[in-house]
Amino acid sequence: MAAKQIFRSGPAGVERDEPKPDVAADGKVPTDGGQGLAQNPFAALSGAGLPQKTGNRNAETGKVKAPAGNRKPSPQAEKNRGRVDIRRETGGRGGKTVTVVDGFVGIGLPEKEQLAKKIRLACGCGGTVKDGAIEIQGDQRETIARILSEAGFKPVFAGG
Repeated sequence: MAAKQIFRSGPAGVERDEPKPDVAADGKVPTDGGQGLAQNPFAALSGAGLPQKTGNRNAETGKVKAPAGNRKPSPQAEKNRGRVDIRRETGGRGGKTVTVVDGFVGIGLPEKEQLAKKIRLACGCGGTVKDGAIEIQGDQRETIARILSEAGFKPVFAGG
């Protein structure tokens, strides 16, 4: 006869006839995973109907390998979008330092705002686009220069 267990789900206990789970001699439930599966759940799958391995994946990582030989440079790397000035300002800001990027040629306000957002996220600080220039809080000249170089601009440090 199965052991009776008492389930307490309210003020009164309810008795049900259910078999106890496998319990070790010391009264604890084993956590080793129990016995293995009786069968492999993927045994029914075979290579039939599946595409053959093309050989473009790395065996260790499983990532797709880049094709050799026909790599062309990224369009942003070869495109020169002009010189931009990066300067640090503190005047008229209550002593706070602001990094200003200006001198953009042929770039509209939406692209400046998109570029400012990318710079703000990389620097982890605030900033805005004001009077055609990007203003970023704090002295972030090195980080801004790196991002502008990746975007195809030629950053030049101006001033002190």
